[in-house]
Amino acid sequence: MKQTRGFIVAMAVTSLITGAPDVQARGTVPSDAEAPVAFATGRTVRCGDTLTEHTRLTHDLNCPSSAPFALRVVGEGVVLDLGGYTIRRTGPANIESQGIALQASSMVRNGTVQGFGRAVMIPSGSGTLNVRLHKLALLDNASAVYNYATTNFLITECRVSGNGVGLDRELDAGSGSFDVRSSVFTRNELAMLGDYHSIDVLDSTFTSNGRVFLCWESNIHIRSSTIAWNDAVGSIPNDPGFRLCRQLRFENTLIANNAAFAPATDPVWNPLNLSMLDTLAVRNGTGLEAAAGTVYIDGNTFHDNASGLTLSDRAGFPFTSLTGIVRGNQFLANDGDGLRVQPPSTPTVINNLALGNAGFGIYAPTAFDGGGNVARDNTAGDCVGIVCAMY
Repeated sequence: MKQTRGFIVAMAVTSLITGAPDVQARGTVPSDAEAPVAFATGRTVRCGDTLTEHTRLTHDLNCPSSAPFALRVVGEGVVLDLGGYTIRRTGPANIESQGIALQASSMVRNGTVQGFGRAVMIPSGSGTLNVRLHKLALLDNASAVYNYATTNFLITECRVSGNGVGLDRELDAGSGSFDVRSSVFTRNELAMLGDYHSIDVLDSTFTSNGRVFLCWESNIHIRSSTIAWNDAVGSIPNDPGFRLCRQLRFENTLIANNAAFAPATDPVWNPLNLSMLDTLAVRNGTGLEAAAGTVYIDGNTFHDNASGLTLSDRAGFPFTSLTGIVRGNQFLANDGDGLRVQPPSTPTVINNLALGNAGFGIYAPTAFDGGGNVARDNTAGDCVGIVCAMY
């Protein structure tokens, strides 16, 4: 995947070298993923086995792509511990091949699943499941996690790399949630697909992916994470049908050195609600363009991007005229405008700082002026539509 502008992000590099932080970081509930269980003894696990009790592998499994699955779990509450070993596809690539098929609420931990059409698969008809994936490496699959039922996933300390799609679903048949903690996504064509799944991400790293997310019918919340060196941060299409990205929210996140915020084929994000808090956007190859219903943009820094932040009304269905709060942000040395609010959008613009941008500092002819805005040394002009002070 593309890398741009040579910006060295210490946070991302540290995460990749030392591994993802422990899942107990930042005051979260202590992890029970390594809790001891009584594993079955006296039998050797083979490709094609169906598991009804806690099981730990004692060797790698090389399983043919022609088989319906490498392993299947049907026991409620079963822990499948891969023991540090690998379940690997052999034979030709097969999009229908399944690594581990889970048909009951269960956990898979401590190992690698590589080369399948679907590395971890929830088949149709499985009911409503709660699934835990812990310390897995899901490598070089068409889909790393594929949901064909109603499933709530908790994904902790995993590495998802080289897949077509990291978190995926069956069209109009899968629903639920992806709760991602302390995990690393790298070199995937698409890291996360939000379609009838909510996605909540904490303390995770996304590098060198084609896109980090596609928010189609979803709520996506990304906190305390790093998004760097990707081709695009994400896509939020303005779907002509019934699908709607209801909310995209960033908190305390680094968005750095990505080739673009959105792909050139769909350059504007179209969520119903957009929130961005205490986030750093630096040296990205485009600015962020968002057409939303409401926004809450507070305490962020946009520095040295191809452009800063552009806000406009959301067209299509449902049409909404953009309102909300843009407060306490810094727009610094961007190659275009710092902040641009396209008419007739009417957010309240308050206490922002715009310095040294190549376009306008703050261009907001129809916005409400909340006061306290400061702008200077912007090439095209400091402020339009609101009153800015020099200091």
